[in-house]
Amino acid sequence: MLKSIFWGLSLLAASLMLGSCGEKAEKGQISAGFITIQGQDLIKPDGTKLFIMGTNLGNWLNPEGYMFKFNKTNSGRFINEMFSQLVGPDFTAEFWKAFKDNYITAEDVRFIKETGANTIRLPFHYKLFTDEDFMGLTVNQDGFARVDSVVKWCRESGLYLILDMHDAPGGQTGDNIDDSYGYPWLFESEASRQLYCDIWRKIADYYKNEPVILGYELFNEPIAPYFPDMEELNGKLEDVYKKGVAAIREVDKNHIILLGGAQWNGNFKPFKDSKFDDKIMYTCHRYGGEPTKGAIQAIINFRDSVNLPMYMGEIGHNSDEWQANFCQTMRENNIGYTFWPYKKMDGSCFMGITPPENWSSIVYFSEAPRSTYKEIRDARPDQAMARQVMMDFIEASKFKNCVVQEGYIQSLGMKNSD
Repeated sequence: MLKSIFWGLSLLAASLMLGSCGEKAEKGQISAGFITIQGQDLIKPDGTKLFIMGTNLGNWLNPEGYMFKFNKTNSGRFINEMFSQLVGPDFTAEFWKAFKDNYITAEDVRFIKETGANTIRLPFHYKLFTDEDFMGLTVNQDGFARVDSVVKWCRESGLYLILDMHDAPGGQTGDNIDDSYGYPWLFESEASRQLYCDIWRKIADYYKNEPVILGYELFNEPIAPYFPDMEELNGKLEDVYKKGVAAIREVDKNHIILLGGAQWNGNFKPFKDSKFDDKIMYTCHRYGGEPTKGAIQAIINFRDSVNLPMYMGEIGHNSDEWQANFCQTMRENNIGYTFWPYKKMDGSCFMGITPPENWSSIVYFSEAPRSTYKEIRDARPDQAMARQVMMDFIEASKFKNCVVQEGYIQSLGMKNSD
């Protein structure tokens, strides 16, 4: 039903396309002004409050294994290596280009708007803005082109956009989610910190006048709880954030900057100087537990103590009933939210991808022992079949072929809200 509404609105949405990316919108649903902060609230240019509601475009510009139904092959590097072993590096590069061209399109963004959302969070890998090997390219990465497309689509649909560096140089988390080498080397390496600052400065300079962008999230879920020196790493977090903010402020005084807590964006104790910049807000994540105020009281207490906005950047993977109850809790406590993710295989998202025929053979190869060349040869399935299945996945991931998860969407309580 929601899909059909979109087809009827597509021509109207296209007629609202305004300007080029990186420039101010002069008219349309997104004002030419920027979102500002007033105490614990986000304020639109017209003076009304913005309560964030929406979703994350996860997997698109930072592939994650579980969204492909992979288990051991669970980060972008591992997935690319596995595909290259399966079908060769050249075909893998062709796959990644087709993936980026089709996994998220203007149709998806228009659909997100129709659900009642007002904001999209866009996770991206830092390598999209370097000349490192990533998703089929080794030079002339297409990070700005990909983000430009989302800015354009969001402008057309009247959505705000948060840019989230999900994978920072060196790794900020030390687990598969940051595509790292098993430790948050960002906090140990001056070279990685310099690159992180350089990339944010470049992004901020490019988008400094773009009001569709709500803000910049410096990096995602820093410092996993597994490391014996976790508290020492936590002690470095605020300083690394300050370096990133300083780099952005060299070129961009307009945009809000979002800071996430340590240990899955849940621990805000490392923050000692909460107002070192006048456009700072905080972001938390939560999966599981009780959908009650008591379960997030520590987050609320921190928010109240700094008197700045708090936003739940990731939440989800739960029952529709749980989600409905927790969304109500967040609305009652002035904590906006973007659910994770928008699209993946099967359910627990806005749009479900139906696995193509023989996808299990790709999953089998991804799980098989591949530590020697003999093991790779022994596990590799028929080449023609594997290549066809990978392209069938691209087809299955297109908006027109995805399955709307209507109960999931309704549980988020976004329709007819702002």
